[in-house]
Amino acid sequence: MQEKNGSSSVSFRGVRKQFTEGTNVVEDLDLEIRAGEFLTLLGPSGSGKTTTLMMLAGFEKPTAGDIQVAGQSIVEMPPSRRDIGMVFQSYALFPHMTVAENVGFPLKVRGRPQSELRERTQRMLTMVGLEEIADRKPSQLSGGQQQRVAVARALVFEPRIVLMDEPLAALDKRLRERMQMEIRALHDKVGVTTVYVTHDQTEALTMSDRIAVFDGGRIQQIGEPNEVYERPVNEFVAGFIGDNNMLRGVVSGRTGKEAVVDVGGALQLRAETEAPVEAGTAVALAIRPERVALDPESAGLQATIEKVIYAGDRLHLHCVLQGGQAIAASTAHAERIATLVAGDSISLALPPEHCRLFPQ
Repeated sequence: MQEKNGSSSVSFRGVRKQFTEGTNVVEDLDLEIRAGEFLTLLGPSGSGKTTTLMMLAGFEKPTAGDIQVAGQSIVEMPPSRRDIGMVFQSYALFPHMTVAENVGFPLKVRGRPQSELRERTQRMLTMVGLEEIADRKPSQLSGGQQQRVAVARALVFEPRIVLMDEPLAALDKRLRERMQMEIRALHDKVGVTTVYVTHDQTEALTMSDRIAVFDGGRIQQIGEPNEVYERPVNEFVAGFIGDNNMLRGVVSGRTGKEAVVDVGGALQLRAETEAPVEAGTAVALAIRPERVALDPESAGLQATIEKVIYAGDRLHLHCVLQGGQAIAASTAHAERIATLVAGDSISLALPPEHCRLFPQ
């Protein structure tokens, strides 16, 4: 499918990539990328996300399967004919060229008329806020400015798809966060299909329409940011995206939609689950630290504080439950808990609707 703005859908169908005999970096990948969406491929090193991007770009060829853009197979098509813009982690700017020359280079190699080259380059420089430094060389730019040049160069020829391979990895935290917002705003303005690779969970949650979580060469889960964060489908996703407590236990029974889980020390927790877990099933029970409710004055699940970390607007508590399992809680700073120290007892509540069960 190709939309009015020129962006295109992408389809991976049974794609496999093998570099050495018996070792598949990508396994039987089926993935539909919608025209005009911002999809992030998220995962640890070696999970297959960058290889997937390189196959779409044409720098790697699938061992098996097909890749289609707007319904047309591109597996045998050279990279130069795929109409895809690329932003690399290193930016890959030409050091001898000015900002304007770098941005206009894709138009030059495509043989566009000089009048069109100048007009489109100027328009793109204005869009990314670089018009005042168009005559500078890359060595005279900050990291954020170089990153803008790389994005502008990828967009100037109005490609169907833009691929970004960890483009913010070299930037400091504050600049990286600002550039996340700028890239997302630029995507919303241009509307081009964007596939973005990162290992940074916060980056993925902040920028994406959808996130595809990779591990072991496979997509473990794909969905909107709130879906993969709040409703992870397996233990890997729950542990990889954000902080999560992972308590080990055994199902002792069910009450309606809730499973009752023994977690040791005569403690029983409840978790809402659609999974058909039966009594005796070993499970991991996951709950986000910010979903753990705490109040020193209530009579709930008792724990002992091992460490208190002050983080300005929040307190992070590392605790131990009866039976020895560790659990962390994160809460907005409040006077009634600000005096807590290691060794204190605390009462916790784990709402069943925020607990996730994963059979072992």
